[in-house]
Amino acid sequence: MPTARLRHAIVLQVRRLMGGTGDDTLERTRPDVGFFGPDSACWKVHGDFACMMVGGVTALLMQMLHPGALAGVWDHSNFREDMDGRLKRTARFIAGTTYGARAEAQAHIDHVRMIHSKVSGTLPDGTPYSADDPDLLTWVHVAEVSSFLAAYLRYKDPGFPPAEQDRYFRETAEIARKLGATEVPESRAEVAAYFEAVRPMLRYDHRTREVARALLTQPAPTPAAGPALALMFDAARDLLPDWAARMHGFRLSPPRRAAARLGLTALGRTLRWALVNSAEVRARRRAAELEAAA
Repeated sequence: MPTARLRHAIVLQVRRLMGGTGDDTLERTRPDVGFFGPDSACWKVHGDFACMMVGGVTALLMQMLHPGALAGVWDHSNFREDMDGRLKRTARFIAGTTYGARAEAQAHIDHVRMIHSKVSGTLPDGTPYSADDPDLLTWVHVAEVSSFLAAYLRYKDPGFPPAEQDRYFRETAEIARKLGATEVPESRAEVAAYFEAVRPMLRYDHRTREVARALLTQPAPTPAAGPALALMFDAARDLLPDWAARMHGFRLSPPRRAAARLGLTALGRTLRWALVNSAEVRARRRAAELEAAA
């Protein structure tokens, strides 16, 4: 297959996976560079599609270990039929709040807060929960950004400086606070301490198992994407912290672990070659236009 056709075919697979159209009209007319800008750490970390997909699945596996987060999915979503929709919505939120103009990013945040205001209930032990609980929002955020960064360090830039990693946590904490989170960790050390503090609150039960199964057995959008999706799921299991993997009961054999890492590394290179007009690239292009016009 000629190079141009192969690149186009990969782009189409990615659009089908994420539900995108390829229309970049919004990016071309953005009036500002958003909350962070092209020199930020989060523009780098969130700019690699393969890392964000693996990190996103790892984040969901982490998040569902919290009883409140699990209950929100169990009680208020059609997760058995719409798990891919959850991934797509999360991806759009991350892209919009990272690369979108300020008004665009704030609209994403306002929309999520509106949804959260309608999600509440009671845990099996009788404890009330609410999606807009500040502590629960902090858990969801930390599980998410720590997974994104872990994927970036493993599959894109292992030499990403520690100071930049801390800057990444500081930057993304701004979005968490806008969503209503409080006491958000802003460094690697604070994230590690947070996980130590919250681990006694985490649980795994039959509902966790069923939600994880729905996530990890969802069908690929097209047959051609099947092998890449299976590879991504193995890489996501492998990326979990040891304690979280033990809670889920995941035990990848050494050969399977090695195959996941080698395969995802190769897939990442292929996707970077193909996605020459990614959300980050489009945002940087617009940022350069705004700077030239200033």
